[in-house]
Amino acid sequence: MAYWLFKTEPDTFSIDTLKQLKVGCWEGVRNYQARNMMRDEVKLGDEVFIYHSSCKDIGVVGIAKVVREAYPDHFQFDPDSPYFDPKSDPANPRWVMVDIEYVRHLRLVPLKKIKANDALHEMPLVQRGNRLSIMPVTAQQWQEILRMTGQF
Repeated sequence: MAYWLFKTEPDTFSIDTLKQLKVGCWEGVRNYQARNMMRDEVKLGDEVFIYHSSCKDIGVVGIAKVVREAYPDHFQFDPDSPYFDPKSDPANPRWVMVDIEYVRHLRLVPLKKIKANDALHEMPLVQRGNRLSIMPVTAQQWQEILRMTGQF
């Protein structure tokens, strides 16, 4: 099993939305490096930190689990979708998505505290210039963030 951090803007898709849905597709990834990780490395049963960005309370807010591995993101073919890609070919789709299942909310672990924690200095999240929406998390980093919630 591997660990991941998936970034989302809560006004688009939040941990609360995922809790309501129970299972949701993680669509709209339009960066090749993030797509490649989702397509090639994100596997059934992997655990995911849900991270809220571009909002008042930026940070890790919950946990989800991968319940379906990568499959074509159907929004790439929908001209009414903001994720439409006119260059994507249905015979060879350019973009994929995975399905994740809500596991639980966490007490917010703010980005500021993640950056200040020496045990997390190698996380892609805190590396300068890293703006990927999907990032790997090591087992040690996963445990440290859980510890930081004060819930474990």
